Amino acid sequence: MLFIAGPTASGKSALAIRAARAFDGEIVNADSMQIYADLRLLSARPSPQEEAQAPHHLFGLVDGADGWSVGRWLRAVTPVLADIQARGRRPVLVGGTGLYFRALTEGLADIPDLAPEIRTAAEAVFDRDGETAVRAILAGADPAGEVRIAPGDRQRLVRALEVLEGTGRSMSDWRDSTRPTLAPDAWRGVVIEPPRAELYRRCDARLDAMVETGALDEVRALVARGLDPLTPVMKAVGVPQLAAHLAGDATLEAALDDARRETRRYAKRQMTWLRNQTPDWPRIVETDQEAQWRQFLALNPSLTPSV
Repeated sequence: MLFIAGPTASGKSALAIRAARAFDGEIVNADSMQIYADLRLLSARPSPQEEAQAPHHLFGLVDGADGWSVGRWLRAVTPVLADIQARGRRPVLVGGTGLYFRALTEGLADIPDLAPEIRTAAEAVFDRDGETAVRAILAGADPAGEVRIAPGDRQRLVRALEVLEGTGRSMSDWRDSTRPTLAPDAWRGVVIEPPRAELYRRCDARLDAMVETGALDEVRALVARGLDPLTPVMKAVGVPQLAAHLAGDATLEAALDDARRETRRYAKRQMTWLRNQTPDWPRIVETDQEAQWRQFLALNPSLTPSV
């Protein structure tokens, strides 16, 4: 299997399509937002023209009201991968959700469901005492695990504290007892890691293009559904900002400025996570599509193109 990871706007989809066409592959989504049917534009899901170039799986599959976890994705993707390989084809997983890749390569800890009040208490500790205090608690029980969490990653810090308080075991303890879903020799991965300034420029340009091609209508339709604002689809980058404009709380330009900033922050978080969690994956540092393809081939000399 081929894994292509990277931040938003880095060129993952184009590279995945080219790899799928060259190596008898089928593309499988590993992006937590592209799984939702409601977010074709703002999640940068492959266009119908792109999807026609190679088989695509697990894109636009889920209704926005149905929030998916990494566990549900793992249960959905496992039979898809088996089916692709049973037909003599090669899965090409592409996305920016690092936890999806880690669930396959390292396994998913079977942490029991915890009472909601434990999560609420962990969030209260973070909001009251701050990141430094939460890190001190985690470091006392799991110093290696605390270091793996990127600065400012509130979600993972709260989750680690929730698990520690709710189970009496650290995240590292749970992970150490977990087996990978895939054998180490069943896959090879690359990370697209372009220069940050160019990546940010591409993020800005793509957001502008999204708005020009209907992103406001996409958000308007979501808002009209009256979904819980805490559902993943309503928290997707660009949705809260454009929803604020549609509600009359911000001008379009102010909303776009906020969305641009949040997109850049999101890309930075993705790059930080991948740098910390996949340090041994080869890097593609080019931004031009042809240069990315040449570097991909150079990093995978044992692959023989079928076309």
